[in-house]
Amino acid sequence: MPNDIAIDADALCQSYLDDITALMRSVLIDERDPLDRAASKLADQIAADRLVHVFGPGGHSNLATQEIFFRAGGLMHVSAILDEGTLLSNGALRSMAIERTPGYGKIVIADQRLGADDVLILVNAYGINAALIDAALEARSRGAFLIGVSSRAHAENTAATHPARHPTRQNLHDLVDIAIDCKVPIGDAMVSVPNMGERIAAVSTFANAFALNNLVIRTVAKLVERGIEPPVWRSGNAPGGDEANGRFIARFNDRVRKL
Repeated sequence: MPNDIAIDADALCQSYLDDITALMRSVLIDERDPLDRAASKLADQIAADRLVHVFGPGGHSNLATQEIFFRAGGLMHVSAILDEGTLLSNGALRSMAIERTPGYGKIVIADQRLGADDVLILVNAYGINAALIDAALEARSRGAFLIGVSSRAHAENTAATHPARHPTRQNLHDLVDIAIDCKVPIGDAMVSVPNMGERIAAVSTFANAFALNNLVIRTVAKLVERGIEPPVWRSGNAPGGDEANGRFIARFNDRVRKL
């Protein structure tokens, strides 16, 4: 039987937009310092013609990795770690099981052979899963510089006994050199529908993408201030895109694994 209630979907969509906007404004203002420090590190790396690695172990966290890799307006020095294990394209439940498997993240990072000259950005809004924590611990043991993008509140308010957690119960923001708080609330979904128990409409993809693109913008600004114009991808669907990108392909083709 239908409920005798009218639901204003337009108002719910506006509420979602307001929530997203407020969250991103909070990232912009509150995270200015860690974003700026991280951008300085990335600028140093790119000025030295070294890659910036990015890994988002977790189903939808992989979208954050893809957001700044081979992307129009994105830095060509970004190398995405797109491991098949946690990609949703191989099965959503499989992805969740693998991101909860202790030791998996260590294998992925070891395969990348990161070292003391490397910078690794780890992105996972919840900041707790086993694959993520193992990736951080392994990269740190190899001397890599770590930048984390995750929600401090989400991690700190998730029970130590949660099945997604690493055996050490650690949070990403406690393991990285620079922690950027993407502000994702507990549960991710933010819109409450009348007469419905569960919230809908997640915000983590927006939050992660906004934080990462802020990082790219700040990095490019710092490089240009130093008199360095970094190679940036142009959309292949834009006029002259293939020609513009083609000038740099040979420079990165043998260095960026997923190119």
